[in-house]
Amino acid sequence: MTEVRFYEKVEDALLKFAVILARSEGKWVFCKHRERETYEIPGGHREAGEDILQTAKRELYEETGATDFDIEPVCVYSVVRDGNEAEESFGMLYFAEIREFERKLHCEIEKIILTDGAVEHWTYPEIQPKLMEKYVKGAEGRGRILG
Repeated sequence: MTEVRFYEKVEDALLKFAVILARSEGKWVFCKHRERETYEIPGGHREAGEDILQTAKRELYEETGATDFDIEPVCVYSVVRDGNEAEESFGMLYFAEIREFERKLHCEIEKIILTDGAVEHWTYPEIQPKLMEKYVKGAEGRGRILG
């Protein structure tokens, strides 16, 4: 079993990855990795010397080709697999509004899609739908209109 937990804040050194819920032209942005048949939210691991916002911006560009966007932090989240508290891994969830994409995709991403709602076939079905739900509930609570 995989458990997703949400936090306001944790020590920066604990943040190992950034995931970016993104929208463009009123639609959600999802990526398809070349080696998988499923879709995912853009994101990836922090590199040495990066702050977590740099990670988010780099991953958003690498995985979607986004060149013009606004990005904001949503919250910290963690993943605990099979109740193993010692291996709780932490990441930062961001939201981005993308205004412009490059035509060419980079690295391992085969394509991106824009959809009105969530995808059916998630790469990480125990994690990423919960991240999207967390953001949507918070956005609605702040009076932000999605759609």
